[in-house]
Amino acid sequence: MTTQSARTPSDAKEKKVWDVAVIGGGAAGMMAAGVAAAAGASVVLLEKNPGLGKKLLITGGGRCNVTNAEFDTRVLLAKFNSRGKKTDQFLFSPFAKHGVEETLAFFNDRGMPTKIEANKRVFPESNSAQSVWDVLNTYIEEGRVKVIPGIKVLNIAQKDGHISYVELANQQRVLAHSYIFATGGKSRPETGSTGDGFDWLRVLGHEVKEPDASLVPLTLKDSWTKALAGVSLPSIALTMLQNNKKYGKRTGGMVFTHQGISGPAVLNSSNDVGELLKYGPVSLSLDLLPGIALDALDVQLRASFEEDSNKKVRNVVSKIIPASLADVVFEKLEMNGDMPCHTVNRAQRIALGHTIKGIEMNVHGLLGVEKAIVTSGGVVLTEIDFRSMRSKLIDNLFVVGDLLNIDRPSGGYSLQLCWTTGTVAGLSAAEAAKAHKTH
Repeated sequence: MTTQSARTPSDAKEKKVWDVAVIGGGAAGMMAAGVAAAAGASVVLLEKNPGLGKKLLITGGGRCNVTNAEFDTRVLLAKFNSRGKKTDQFLFSPFAKHGVEETLAFFNDRGMPTKIEANKRVFPESNSAQSVWDVLNTYIEEGRVKVIPGIKVLNIAQKDGHISYVELANQQRVLAHSYIFATGGKSRPETGSTGDGFDWLRVLGHEVKEPDASLVPLTLKDSWTKALAGVSLPSIALTMLQNNKKYGKRTGGMVFTHQGISGPAVLNSSNDVGELLKYGPVSLSLDLLPGIALDALDVQLRASFEEDSNKKVRNVVSKIIPASLADVVFEKLEMNGDMPCHTVNRAQRIALGHTIKGIEMNVHGLLGVEKAIVTSGGVVLTEIDFRSMRSKLIDNLFVVGDLLNIDRPSGGYSLQLCWTTGTVAGLSAAEAAKAHKTH
C-alpha cells in the first residue's frame, strides 16, 4: 500500500475529474457520498466489496443500532474517548452541525420509523439493518453518485500535500478535487475492514495509533458457561475484580457464547478487562437482578417461599431468574433444587440471594480483533480539523468514521460517529471542490 508521485493527466486512463471521491462504501462513506451529492457535487464512491454496506447489514445482530437517543450533547460526547482521554473538544463542532436529532430526522423523514430500547439504543422499527441500508442506498441513487464496486484501491498519488488521483487494481485512475477516506478500522475484516486506510494515512504523513480490539467479546475459563451458549439476559450488571478489588461495573444486556460471553455490558467492559489482564487474573461478578437490592431480594425470596411452601425451590427461583441460571445457582451452592421451599433455612435463603447477585466468572481472555465490534486506534486527532473533517497535512483529504482515534461504547455511538463525521466531511468536501473550480 504505497503512494506515488503524480504523473501528468495525459497518462491517466480516466479523464473525468470528479468533485468528490469517497473511498469506502460503509455507513460513513455512504452518508458522506450522499451528502456531498445533495450539496451539488459530482461524486464517485469506491468500494472494494461487490456491494455497499456489508458491515452495516450485520450491525447489531442484523438489527442495526442506528444511534443513541441521548439528546444532551455534553452527556453523549462524554462517552467518547481516545485511549482514556476525553475527545469532547474535538467532537463538539461536528456534533453541533449533525447530532442525534439530525440523524433521527434524516432516517424518519425518509420513511424509516425508529424505536428506542434499553439504554436509549435506537433501532429501526422493522428490526432490520436492511431498512437503514435502503435509506442510504436510495439517498446516493437520488444524488446520482457513481458507485464503482468490487475493485480495490492500490495507490494514492500525491504531490506537495495534495492528492492527485487514486489508482485502482484494474489500472483505472480516479481523479477528484476532494477525497474522503471512509475505509473503516480493522474490526470484522471479512466485511472488508482490513486497515487499508491506516496504511494510506501513514504514507501520506499522518501519525496513526496502532488499532487494537476495543469492543470485543470475552472468553471464560468456566466450563459451566458452555452449556448456556445462546442464553440471552436483557438486563444484568458485571463487576470487574482483580485481587478481590473492584474495578468498575457495567450494566446492560449479555449473551452466553460457545467461548464465553458477549452483549453490550460485556463489550463495554472489554477495554478495562484487557488492561487488567496485563497485571494478573481477572474475574467478573454477574448480578442477575441489578434492579433490586440484596435486602429486598431476600424479602422477595422469603415471601415466595412462604407462598409456594410445598413447591420445589428450583421452580420458585426460576420465576425470578431464567431456569438455566437457576440450575447454575443451585450447582454453585451445592444445594438440592428439588427440596420443598418450606425446608429452606435462613442461611440457605441468604446464600441464594448472594449468589443470584454475584455469580463468579473467570476471564480467560479477549477474542481477537477479527471478532471486535469496534477497534480502537486511528489517525491522531490533532492532525484533523474537526470543523470540516479535513486533514491538516493533505489539503484535499477528509477523514471519517473508524479511521479516527476515538474509542466509544456499544449502544449506537459508533454509527452516530459515522453519520456525524460523514455528513460534515461530505458538505466540506463538496464546498472545497466548488471553491477549487472557481479559482
